[in-house]
Amino acid sequence: MLIVLQVETVAQFGVVFLLFALGLEFSLTKLKVVGPVAVLGGLLQIVILMFLCGTTAMLCGANLSEGVFVGCFLSMSSTAVVVKFLVEKNSNNALHGQVTIGTLIFQDCAVGLLFALLPVLGGNSGLLHGIISMGKLLLILSMYLSVASIVTWSFVPRFLKLMIRLSSQTNELYQLAVVAFCLLSAWCSDKLGLSLELGSFVAGAMISTTDFAQHTLDQVEPIRNLFAALFLASIGMLIHVQFLWTHVDILLASVILVIVFKTTVATMITKVFGYNIRTSVIVGLLLAQIGEFAFVLLSRASNLHIVQGKMYLLLLGTTALSLVTTPVLFKLIPAIMHLGVLMHWFPVENITPDEEKVSMIEAHNRVL
Repeated sequence: MLIVLQVETVAQFGVVFLLFALGLEFSLTKLKVVGPVAVLGGLLQIVILMFLCGTTAMLCGANLSEGVFVGCFLSMSSTAVVVKFLVEKNSNNALHGQVTIGTLIFQDCAVGLLFALLPVLGGNSGLLHGIISMGKLLLILSMYLSVASIVTWSFVPRFLKLMIRLSSQTNELYQLAVVAFCLLSAWCSDKLGLSLELGSFVAGAMISTTDFAQHTLDQVEPIRNLFAALFLASIGMLIHVQFLWTHVDILLASVILVIVFKTTVATMITKVFGYNIRTSVIVGLLLAQIGEFAFVLLSRASNLHIVQGKMYLLLLGTTALSLVTTPVLFKLIPAIMHLGVLMHWFPVENITPDEEKVSMIEAHNRVL
């Protein structure tokens, strides 16, 4: 348990700065287009996975609450790994990148609600108490975003302009100021019962509305890359080697099942919202792993005795192995797309930026 908490600390800084940098490139116009699939689609993924896992648990004679938790657990995808891949491939502004990032941000927002659900699954509080807790979190989220929007136009531009003026000879003061601003926003979000990652993304989004967004991104990029690399390197620390070696067949089967299962669900949901099959499959593959937030959920569920023993180690090993194998899966995406063309699932030609824009507008109109 101590090792998990230590890795969580490294992971949090990595994801915080990744989300902060992502927020700096935030576009409200693009988010409005992918908003329905990100919010409603993301919610559908969580609900469907909870329902399917809960039903499977009941049919197998297992505990219903354990099955529902596994559904919550599987619904989380890795913000850090996926965003890093999209940025490296310059795909974060592509249609599939926007849909994926929107869904990941929604999942980050949903973590607080899932935490409110865990005591209900553990039998430590009633259903009414759980619903009240979720309602409070939604109210807090609304208030937090409202305050952030006020601070954006009343304080942030003046603050950044002052920091630019004071750091005219060197950029260290400006770097320190924006990092402190990011961490302060993340800390406030965490203390309100939301998440560090949501707060850091909001901090970046607040700066993205000013003329200093690109300059800020240039300053925090080295910090982001450092902590992102530490996060990715720390994943291997979570693998229980003896358990992995003893149950390697079960873990590999679990990882393959998770990838196929999550890809199928995410692809179908994205397709329902009017996106073409190529975009839907790419989004499904990008969301196919289990994310770093799952470690936090698993730690909390273990404390509430929802999962214990071998199930805990199985979920821990599956998550770690899923994250480790994700870069390999991402490298296979072009080959999978080529196979899709050969099987006549996708059109032969590549999608140009203009065609992608048309596809985005059509999907938006279908939702409306």
